[in-house]
Amino acid sequence: MLPDSQLVETKCHLLMAPYRRKGAVNATELLNRRSRGISDAGTLIRHNMKVLRGILLQDNRDFIKAWSKTSKSTIMYESGKIYFENYQNCYSCVHSEPQLLYKLPKRSKLEKFEDALLCQSPLDNTLTSPSDHKPSLLALTANNWLYRLSAETGEELQRVYLSSNHKFRYLGWDVSQEMFYVKSVQNKDTLLARQAGITQNTVMHLAIFHVFPLQVVGMLEINKKVFGNSVTDVVLSQGVLVVSYSNKSVKLYSFKHIVQRYLTEKLTLGKQSSLLGGKTVGDVPFGIPVNIQITDCPPVLFEVSCTDNSVQIGGYPWHYIYTPLHKNHKGTHHICSLKDSTMATNGIQNMNCYSLESDGIFFHPDDSGRIIHVGPATINVLKICGELNNGLPSKVLEDFSMTTHRNSNPTSQVTVTSSGRTVKKRFRQLDDDPDQETFRMVEYEDELDLLAVVVTNGEEGEGRAHIRLHDNQSGQLLRTVDLVEPWDETYRHELFFDKDTIVHIEQKNSNFCCHVYKLKAASK
Repeated sequence: MLPDSQLVETKCHLLMAPYRRKGAVNATELLNRRSRGISDAGTLIRHNMKVLRGILLQDNRDFIKAWSKTSKSTIMYESGKIYFENYQNCYSCVHSEPQLLYKLPKRSKLEKFEDALLCQSPLDNTLTSPSDHKPSLLALTANNWLYRLSAETGEELQRVYLSSNHKFRYLGWDVSQEMFYVKSVQNKDTLLARQAGITQNTVMHLAIFHVFPLQVVGMLEINKKVFGNSVTDVVLSQGVLVVSYSNKSVKLYSFKHIVQRYLTEKLTLGKQSSLLGGKTVGDVPFGIPVNIQITDCPPVLFEVSCTDNSVQIGGYPWHYIYTPLHKNHKGTHHICSLKDSTMATNGIQNMNCYSLESDGIFFHPDDSGRIIHVGPATINVLKICGELNNGLPSKVLEDFSMTTHRNSNPTSQVTVTSSGRTVKKRFRQLDDDPDQETFRMVEYEDELDLLAVVVTNGEEGEGRAHIRLHDNQSGQLLRTVDLVEPWDETYRHELFFDKDTIVHIEQKNSNFCCHVYKLKAASK
């Protein structure tokens, strides 16, 4: 949920390209050039990551398990920090083993955190308050307070009261617009209201904020009279209001258009508002008024009917991925042009999996426009080849592929009848059976340009996992990292690869456990 990139406006300057040495530059030379201040900030960071990647892939280095900790509540990891006890305790992963950064005072049930986002300001912006430059944790409480806490100390930097009329529970990013939103719970008709013929038209409310610094954009209501009776959910992404419906359709609306057309008053936190009768925005009990009043349905930018209301948009040129509703298309993923919904050549991707877990497909988080398709035994990295306005459909081509190592012989089961006759019964084994090598998840480390692929294998009776590190551009396997702890596929797992740190979070029954691996010199 942390924004991993920011939109930056730059002025064009004519610069002579610096001399680039051909061939590899070793770590000693890079560090020497850095000490003499030759590289600019961006080049310096890239060189540092190049040095780290080279060290990480050396044979005399390995990821060693450095720390483990259990908890009764969910454990969260974000950008080098591990959060325990519902964000009350924060550990830093910067050192050779995690260290406690801060521990917040125990909160009452009313004040407990419902959701949180980690937020870091872009380095190129000059902000009015020094605290605005600090990494911060945006936390939503059960009693409708939005807190901005220092990510390093837990100190309260700012707080805003949202509303005394609506129950807010969820936080979400709109990274590209440097915005986040706070979403209320859905209003549902009670049995008594339905029996009395009373219809609840308000589905939910969204409060939208700019970050860097924290500023309110506004509050809007999602109403059945405007968006339709079958609205089930709403999110904000890429400057677009995405509305899901119970008939499995998804509609996209321009948020910029909505603000321009329906904004009734610009709000400022800590300032008075006429919508509140002169009361202060963000104070108890007034909160933030509905200042974006949508009176009629905005123009629909895009609409599609899809399985599970799931549609993904990305690629160059723009495409979308979805699974049509018809049962004949179950298990397939269709890749179409966003411009005119034309199906790309080779645009139907199907792993033909016989498995408990369905395959997954998503646009590559490296902004290359590629697609990653993950199945139990195969991972395909695909690229979209096409040009705007040439009249021809785009083509989906394989960039590279990764496979597991499996025994190709069918599994047989031998039984002996009462007469002593041996009978061999053949049966089809699941593609994601824990007893064979299986892909479980893929993580992308953007600063090292590596793909971390989790592979499990339970052939020896106990589930084990290792991580395969692949070059993101070619798919070449560069090294593997063994996880010490067993991997039980019946429980939920998360894995994070963050430069010199690997974090594995697993759930065991009602307990959670966090395992941290650090890059160290391998023992001889």
